[in-house]
Amino acid sequence: MDSFSSPSIGSGSSNMSTSDLMDQLKTQLAQAYAQEFLETVRGKCFDKCITKPSSSLSGSESSCISRCVDRYIEATGIVSRALFNAPH
Repeated sequence: MDSFSSPSIGSGSSNMSTSDLMDQLKTQLAQAYAQEFLETVRGKCFDKCITKPSSSLSGSESSCISRCVDRYIEATGIVSRALFNAPH
């Protein structure tokens, strides 16, 4: 069962408080966002850094992937801070 098919959501159970339901939803959204982020970074960094796929990474490919992932993480942090700190 994946994180989106939890039996407690939408099952009509009145045992969960609204706060518990919101916490569960936030957790599931964070997991989905993290998975999408990793898939995006993996795809973009692979396309950018791996020119000749083989059974192992060269030193330059490894360095490129490390820098690429670091940039994506940094950029995501900057955007997140800007969004969450923006006046409403």
